[in-house]
Amino acid sequence: MAELSTIARPYAEAAFDLAREKNALPAWSRMLELVMSVATDAKMAETLASPKLGDKEKESLFLSICGDRLDADARSFVRVLIESDRIGVTREIREIFEKRRHDAEGIARAVVESAMPVSDADLEGLKSALARRFGRRIEAVVRVNPALIGGARITVGDTVIDDSVQGKLTAMANQLTA
Repeated sequence: MAELSTIARPYAEAAFDLAREKNALPAWSRMLELVMSVATDAKMAETLASPKLGDKEKESLFLSICGDRLDADARSFVRVLIESDRIGVTREIREIFEKRRHDAEGIARAVVESAMPVSDADLEGLKSALARRFGRRIEAVVRVNPALIGGARITVGDTVIDDSVQGKLTAMANQLTA
């Protein structure tokens, strides 16, 4: 996986720099999401890998599927990816771009795993507390995970806050066997 990130990084950086220069970070996020969706479709990936088609045919097909949802710069970006045989790393390009975008906009992404559904009010309170702790605006994704038994596990970047019953039982078991 690290190799794909290494390959994708210069393309993601170029896309980010262009988007920031044109004050179009949200638009580029949407366009990269579309490009990734098209490129990772199983039939499209198979078609793009086919040696029977030249770069121009691949570009034409890819861009016709995207239609007018890509601006001129994004269309050029797709052409470069196809010509350099890098269209297969669009998922990694998008991930790196989004991380740079969130850093630039002061946003942190939180994954909240909870044993039971979280109410909107509780989620807003949690986002507010996390924003104070991390000094960033928080975008949260909630996943219900009954295996946690109770409580929640929150992941923000590399930080994991585990206040679940499962996590406490695991910690207790580790202490008993140590």
